[in-house]
Amino acid sequence: MTSRSITGRDVLTGRPVRIAIENGRIQSVSGGPEGETAWLAAGLIDLQVNGFCGCDLNSETVDSDVVIALVDMLAATGVTTFLPTIITASEQRILAAVRAIAQARKASARAAHAIPFIHVEGPFLSPEDGPRGAHPRYAIRPPSLAEFERWQTECGGLVGMVTISPHWENALPFIAACTAKGVRVAIGHTHATPEQIHAAAAAGAALSAHLGNGIGAVLPRHPNPIWAQLADDRLTATFIADGHHLPADTLKAMLRAKSIARSILVSDATAMGGMAPGIYHSTIGGEVELRADGSLRILGLQQLAGAALPLKDGIAICASSDICSLSDAIRMSTENPGRIVGGRGVLCPGAAADMVRFSLDAHQKSVTIDGVVIEGVDRR
Repeated sequence: MTSRSITGRDVLTGRPVRIAIENGRIQSVSGGPEGETAWLAAGLIDLQVNGFCGCDLNSETVDSDVVIALVDMLAATGVTTFLPTIITASEQRILAAVRAIAQARKASARAAHAIPFIHVEGPFLSPEDGPRGAHPRYAIRPPSLAEFERWQTECGGLVGMVTISPHWENALPFIAACTAKGVRVAIGHTHATPEQIHAAAAAGAALSAHLGNGIGAVLPRHPNPIWAQLADDRLTATFIADGHHLPADTLKAMLRAKSIARSILVSDATAMGGMAPGIYHSTIGGEVELRADGSLRILGLQQLAGAALPLKDGIAICASSDICSLSDAIRMSTENPGRIVGGRGVLCPGAAADMVRFSLDAHQKSVTIDGVVIEGVDRR
């Protein structure tokens, strides 16, 4: 039996706490010593990660070593649980990616703990310019349960979340079938009508993927797909809070409309995340430019090609820009996504001892990670 304790200021209450750990689980939560300055929170949970620090889940040569390296890279940023996200590609590319993730979980206990399941974003998205975003048009196709089952066969049933556009004629039976299998369905990269969006929620869709992005640049005032998804209380919305995908006013208004309880922050990080500014070749968007301001854009255009900031930076931006409180930003990055992945993201007896100590610099809009604990073991 291994035991230890961690102290800090509970970011949700502001009170000092002491968390006792035994064998990788939280045994008790009690009052901690006065004078603690470091914030303490459950480990961050990111439902949309395409890569980071050169680790690319969507490259032609992705293998289990890349996945395991990504687990460690993200842990250094405070992310203890994440969904590796595979974007629109040929079926062969998707099969290779989900197979590599499954192999990584078999080879590494760290990866098995960090990755509860796989998120496939596409290829069943809108083919239209604008809502399609940087997803390759040639690989967009209608929903196919037969293809979905081939993914599951290849990875041992690890695909637990699928993002689709509900405009397709066969979208509703696909959503219903996936939901019946326990797979989360998200609406994203869509030009669907409000009626189609509400029908998708009725069929079982539970999430809106990076709401406000992956959508046409010009929309009717009303109705439009954003209003419909904000209004439908059956949908929990994810948001990219990197300061580029959504202006501060937009994100603040969306959070108020959807409510903190039904909102989740994601990074949507790509392989260029954490890299130096420059020009890179990406499987998402081709030639892209990572700018000094942290935005990632298709070279020569203003169009975004994914994101480059880790989840902790989104938390800092929200808490430092009058978008929401620090405690709400943490709740949207721990407890709320934790409900999607089986109840993680809380500091309570019996929960996995995944937690992060950090400090916030509101002036610099930055979070500094002071320590990461995963299953009771220091990882940084």
